[in-house]
Amino acid sequence: MSSKEKLQLLASRLLEAEKNRAGIAPLTEECPDLTVKEAYQIQMRILKAKLGGPNRSVGKKIGLTSVAMQQMLGVFEPDFGYLLNTMEAAEGGIISCSELMQPKVEPEIAFLLNNDLAGPGVSLADVLRATEAVMPALEIPDTRIRDWKIKIQDTVADSASGGRYVLGRRLTRLQDFDLRLIGMIFKRNGEILSTGAGAAVLGHPAAAVAWLANKLAEFDTYLRAGEVIIPGAISGAVNAAAGDYFEAEFDRLGSVSIRFGV
Repeated sequence: MSSKEKLQLLASRLLEAEKNRAGIAPLTEECPDLTVKEAYQIQMRILKAKLGGPNRSVGKKIGLTSVAMQQMLGVFEPDFGYLLNTMEAAEGGIISCSELMQPKVEPEIAFLLNNDLAGPGVSLADVLRATEAVMPALEIPDTRIRDWKIKIQDTVADSASGGRYVLGRRLTRLQDFDLRLIGMIFKRNGEILSTGAGAAVLGHPAAAVAWLANKLAEFDTYLRAGEVIIPGAISGAVNAAAGDYFEAEFDRLGSVSIRFGV
């Protein structure tokens, strides 16, 4: 089997797992020599297969922005995946657990870009200048890999374990405040799960966006005006189950919430 055939087969297996809502064994068990570069090629094959019809690419998500997660997977930089319009859930709405497989929830600060960002050499200041507004967000990571037994290659191939995302209704322009200092309270069913601040994301959420713009240069692409970028979690992801109601409240930025149904 050629390298291209191997990558296409692995992409097909992830697509089939998502379609059937049935987890599969880690790709790295079947292909221990799978590289991160090849995993991104699998991701791109899956994206290509999904685009068209109702599906449009509307942005990117960044994962593994915490040192703890990087150490757990044995890597030294974040990873990224795509956002499709059909992955967005309505703020304050309901997500059916039957649509997902192993969902978790994590709070983030999303960026809406009004200018392109093309690396290499994109700085944090460049990101701030290219940002139309920020908004509270919830990411709902999910994985097609059984029991979340992932290595970095598995999650990259699986679009950084992308599932759904929720954007708050309030857009806030970056003015006289520091995103590092934006406080957040994350709750499930009214109980506080965690607190945090924007600095938890690589020291500054915009630093994660700058990393992504520079990383994309390796793939001869760039961040485009109008894209939404979800830069990484402020606090750790928690499991979601039917009946759960999650809310993240942010200083200055407002709140965002989602409920899980059966």
